[in-house]
Amino acid sequence: MPQNLQGECQPDGTNESTPKIQRIKITRPSEDSEKKIAVKRVKDVEVSVPIVYGTIAFWLGRKASETLSHKWTVYVRGATNEDLGVVIKRAVFQLHPSFNNPVRVVESPPFEISECGWGEFEIAISLFFHNDVCDKQLDLYHHLKLYSEEDSGPQSTKKPVVVETYNEIVFPEPPADFLARVQNHPAVVVPRLPATLSLPPAPVQEVHESGRGDTKDHMLSPWFVNFSEADELLKLAAARQQFLHDRCKLTL
Repeated sequence: MPQNLQGECQPDGTNESTPKIQRIKITRPSEDSEKKIAVKRVKDVEVSVPIVYGTIAFWLGRKASETLSHKWTVYVRGATNEDLGVVIKRAVFQLHPSFNNPVRVVESPPFEISECGWGEFEIAISLFFHNDVCDKQLDLYHHLKLYSEEDSGPQSTKKPVVVETYNEIVFPEPPADFLARVQNHPAVVVPRLPATLSLPPAPVQEVHESGRGDTKDHMLSPWFVNFSEADELLKLAAARQQFLHDRCKLTL
């Protein structure tokens, strides 16, 4: 399977993203700890959540000063801009200590913060999942870039520097309650499940909550990288997993 994917950015933005498909497999807790809380897991199934995290930085032009040259946003979004709130409970962004309140906690989607500054630095991002998903946090790291290394021309207030990374979070043998809740959600890749599989009833979603955290109409969406090829690979991976699962059943 090819690993180098082509990300597409709108012509008004500078794309310096790293669109490589990476799979982060979340390790499940020990069986002893799960017996205490009676967690029922679905065997031979993997649930995937494609995410994108990155920054978009705009030069302030005439408003720029030595200490405030750019306005930037750091974020975590669904790879197809779907609502990640179905899986992620909150995100914590660790900024440079020179910022006021450098640890920023975002309790609901969209998971993002915006700031102004003049320097580049590494941002630590910690993702925390809902109780029925996983009790471990996922730590990501992203380097904020304000200046393009590919564009040697003059800076423009209308041409942001865009840096994004694509990842696929994999939950092997997911809890049955979690699978029932997300099996039809567009932000989650779920393989075709056996007809004999019995899941608990899915909770009824409030109509006003549907899609409330998606980023399809986000003001920065024109500059988001299009990871369409990665999407196709995810579909192929899901189909391959289903094939292996069916073949395993036939050999039993």
